Amino acid sequence: MGTAVGGGRAVPRYVQIAEEIVQQIRAGVLKPGDLVPSESELVERYGVAGGTIRKAMVEVRASGLVETRHGKGSIVKDRPPVRLRSSDRFRASHRRGGKAAYLAESAQSGATAKVSVLYIGPMEAPQDIAERLDVPAGTQVLARRRLYFRNGVPVETASSYLPWDVVKDIPQLFSENPGPGGIYARLEEDGHVFAEFVETLTARPAAKAEASELALSPGAPVVHLLRNAVTEAGRVVEVCDTLMAADQFVFEYRIPAAD
Repeated sequence: MGTAVGGGRAVPRYVQIAEEIVQQIRAGVLKPGDLVPSESELVERYGVAGGTIRKAMVEVRASGLVETRHGKGSIVKDRPPVRLRSSDRFRASHRRGGKAAYLAESAQSGATAKVSVLYIGPMEAPQDIAERLDVPAGTQVLARRRLYFRNGVPVETASSYLPWDVVKDIPQLFSENPGPGGIYARLEEDGHVFAEFVETLTARPAAKAEASELALSPGAPVVHLLRNAVTEAGRVVEVCDTLMAADQFVFEYRIPAAD
């Protein structure tokens, strides 16, 4: 049979097989560096035609969890998660040491990090961003959109929105590389001293375009994070809209138990 019925909807057999292989990888049954079983082995295991297995492997490769090497087959990638420490990653000491948050947290986990800048320039603030910045919707802001890689794999997109009156006299914020410590270091140098960072996290399935950008399977889980950077004067000087591949990150929070 080519399909199975679950929840009232037929699921193609190749999708079922792909999901089983992906779950074996995520569960550690297939470990980084392991070869995914060959087409002939999978044909025998599942009792299906070679075409079904080939379609399943297209789905597995789309998950970003394997890579194909000529003459070897499909190999499970090494993609250990980045551990985010809410009490640590925005410490001023990191900025003084010339490390932006993503580079600092990647270094802590022993990963090689890379940032690709996709866009820097003016744009009209969307309604939800404008509300966070306390400006009217459509107000001109500076947008900085980046794609982050870990060990060569895309794991996160982030778009920063900053009030135009704050950034217009800080030329480094219009450059691909804003300098040591990132944009927060440049803002603090201009007198915008941070008091806190307020984050909201939501887990959801990736949209088609998001999955493509992060090399995920369609509908793979992602974490949508919105962060307000708040100064001692009480002003939000940046809103960061971030989307992360859920299997790449571990969130660790330290919550004080006393005043």
